[in-house]
Amino acid sequence: MMKTNILIFLIFSIFGLSQSILAETKILFLGDSLTAGYGIEKFQAFPTLIDKKLKEKGYKNIKVINGGISGSTSASALSRLKWYLKIKPDIMILALGANDGLRGLSVSELRKNLTACIQLAKENNIIIVLAGMRMPPNYGAAYTKSFFQIFGEVSKEQNVPLIPFLLKDVAGIPDLNIPDGIHPNEAGHKIVAQTVLPYIIKLL
Repeated sequence: MMKTNILIFLIFSIFGLSQSILAETKILFLGDSLTAGYGIEKFQAFPTLIDKKLKEKGYKNIKVINGGISGSTSASALSRLKWYLKIKPDIMILALGANDGLRGLSVSELRKNLTACIQLAKENNIIIVLAGMRMPPNYGAAYTKSFFQIFGEVSKEQNVPLIPFLLKDVAGIPDLNIPDGIHPNEAGHKIVAQTVLPYIIKLL
């Protein structure tokens, strides 16, 4: 009888563990050097900081995947998401486009690339949050305006939440960026994490 009880206990323990694993929420940050944490240690980048903050708030069964690759443009979004589909993310923060802007690439291509990535995510039941980006004024008024507006337009067209500006309260502030003036430093990433966190909590 005791052996039977032990066996039942083990079965339920294994079942409970498998259920716990299955219930894990995977959050993918698909981005570029801003997401990767260029110029600082990876554990200081905002995705890792968000992971820590979520766990402090009691969201224990969370797995954050930092999918940031320096130099990436929106053209890589679709192929990279296809690769990440094997881990079956539940939520994706799509934070690409900064390098498109810095290189002066076509905003119509940016729209097309973001849209294709979002549509693939939807097809795979991934919840998307789109992170908006701005360009410095030296890129010209027409380009900077159309670039910024693309994110809002795609957000409305695809009915996905939008973080209006990923680098809110960080961009252009020397004390919050590394010497290149483009990438946030450790203090800057803390602010980015505070900007992004509420959008994720709404989805959990």
